[in-house]
Amino acid sequence: MPKINVYLPDELAEAVKETGVPVSAICQRALEQAVRRVTAIRETALGAPDLDDPTARLTHFTGRARTVIKLAVEQAGAEGAAEVGTEHLLGGMLAEGGNLALHILRAVEIDPGQVRRELDRLTPGEPPAPPTGSPLRFGRPAAGALELSVTEATGMGHNYVGCEHLLLGLIAEPDGPGGQILRSLGAEPRLTRRAVTAALAGYVHLRAQSQSGGIPADPAAALTAAIRRELEPIVQRLERLEEQTGRSEE
Repeated sequence: MPKINVYLPDELAEAVKETGVPVSAICQRALEQAVRRVTAIRETALGAPDLDDPTARLTHFTGRARTVIKLAVEQAGAEGAAEVGTEHLLGGMLAEGGNLALHILRAVEIDPGQVRRELDRLTPGEPPAPPTGSPLRFGRPAAGALELSVTEATGMGHNYVGCEHLLLGLIAEPDGPGGQILRSLGAEPRLTRRAVTAALAGYVHLRAQSQSGGIPADPAAALTAAIRRELEPIVQRLERLEEQTGRSEE
């Protein structure tokens, strides 16, 4: 049976040794799940997505994430595009309007309205007629972004793929215009990944607050503020590291 090496941070490796966690069984289970998710994406990308439900195979994606993908397919069809691209996935995220990824963008000081304006510059003025009998497919960059979103979710230990993971997948995908726009506006992968962790912590805090009767007047603004509070010490650490790196280079 072939072997795959798994490298762990020192602290985690020590904790695994002390607790006797069955690493092989856990890794095998996680890899099986990840392979199934990526296979589902590739089958969807290589086949002809049903326009009524292009996410039928993407069962591990949340309801909002599946809505984003459906909106992306609809947008690509309305534009007469030959394939669904990362720009359509990003546009679907904006069109859905209530997902966690948008709160994360605001928390890292990226205005979704500016993202929309950048996307509009890509939209052709006169959409060509879609070719008859040629169903829409996910293009290579879009399929890559979806696969990377699975990788991000798996790396965080999540058993679902949400819009926050899709945002990270778009940022990490190097070729599509969706990721290029996000990176040009300042969406740095490491900080955005930290923002996702902070967002989930802030969401849990707000949910507990609402259950205790302390519902904020503006939940969306409260969530963005909670993400920024969680991010503040992280940003400060990153700034210190950058300063230290700059001094050492001098």
